[in-house]
Amino acid sequence: MTQPASPAEVERLRAELARSQQQVADMAAAQEEFLRAVSHDLRAPLRHVTSYGTLVRELLGDLPPAVAQGAEVQEALGFLATMDQSARRMGLMIDGLLALVRASRAPLHPQPVSLADAITSARAALSPDEADRAVEWRVASGLPTLQADPALLQALLVQLLGNALKFTRPVPQPCISVQADVAPAGQVAFTVQDNGVGFDPARAGTLFGVFQRLHRETEFDGVGTGLALCRAIAQRHGAQISATAVPGGGCTVRVEWPAAPAD
Repeated sequence: MTQPASPAEVERLRAELARSQQQVADMAAAQEEFLRAVSHDLRAPLRHVTSYGTLVRELLGDLPPAVAQGAEVQEALGFLATMDQSARRMGLMIDGLLALVRASRAPLHPQPVSLADAITSARAALSPDEADRAVEWRVASGLPTLQADPALLQALLVQLLGNALKFTRPVPQPCISVQADVAPAGQVAFTVQDNGVGFDPARAGTLFGVFQRLHRETEFDGVGTGLALCRAIAQRHGAQISATAVPGGGCTVRVEWPAAPAD
């Protein structure tokens, strides 16, 4: 028979619990400070870069035509364009970091969510990206119901379907399919598959890292935070996410979701 803990042991455990709770509180405060710094302190210098770059362009535009068309001025305008593009890209990187922090800290409100309905909502949000394109969608019937936070699941699906739309842009007949899959240990699973440009499978290990890109910026937009956000959301739910691809042969993302608890 297990002996009851002594008063001294109980006191020691309470002290350890208090220390652990304080550590959690300190980490939450540090995250909050980081979020504040990223939201405000880092944006001010970016606003200065973009606004003053515009002023310099206006000053150069006021020069006499013979001077304004000179090689030196045109080179300066090229430098300003690169500076502006880089500042705007950094702004997008900050937005991506904020989305990651918020997804990691947001309270979870899990409830039964129809995957089919969530996909319909995600497609509606992405309709501008599909404009003037004949994309074939193959969404399976009988997709599972997931126990998930609706807002976070929506964010994950917008990223996955948005990537499929983006990377099928060069394909003459783009096709995106969403299928239910069989997963072990009572999990439910689904896959998002496209026939887009794919990527080198040897680099798949870096795919879900922050600011990781497998294609040049001149080919596809983005700063490399979308799949990192998907991984963070999946991990919050105890899910697993992975991707396989063939260069020029499309990409398949597989999400294994924990089974809903039994009634």
